[in-house]
Amino acid sequence: MKSKIFFLTVLASFLLLTSFKNYGGNETSLFDKNGDAKAYIADDLTIYLWDGDPVAYLSNSNSVWHVYGFNGSHLGWYIDGIIYDHNGNAVGAQKDAVNMMTSMEGMKGMKSMKPMKSMKEMAPMKPMLSRSWSRTPLTIFLRAGE
Repeated sequence: MKSKIFFLTVLASFLLLTSFKNYGGNETSLFDKNGDAKAYIADDLTIYLWDGDPVAYLSNSNSVWHVYGFNGSHLGWYIDGIIYDHNGNAVGAQKDAVNMMTSMEGMKGMKSMKPMKSMKEMAPMKPMLSRSWSRTPLTIFLRAGE
């Protein structure tokens, strides 16, 4: 009897850990210039803030990844793991794309329902990319797409 209870406990733990591990899928965390996790890119290319708000999405055109808001605004570009604004400055980046210390990623909020995508505006010409960080915080940059 004890071995059956032990087996069921181990099985339940395994299933719980497996489902928790798969909850996040292959999401890519995005860090701000201070190394804090503020947003993430979900498997469906939607960009969510850490609290679960869907604010933007990635769209590929001619092998270039664009960042669009759900309101149709072109926000910037996603190149080699870095999000750039219209001035060519970095606004956010995945952990391995830039040389910086990152903080520990906290618990993500539950994903909210995605809004309908508005018609996309035409992307501006891509500027020369800078090694500088934008003055605009990542969350404010992404919320411009709501």
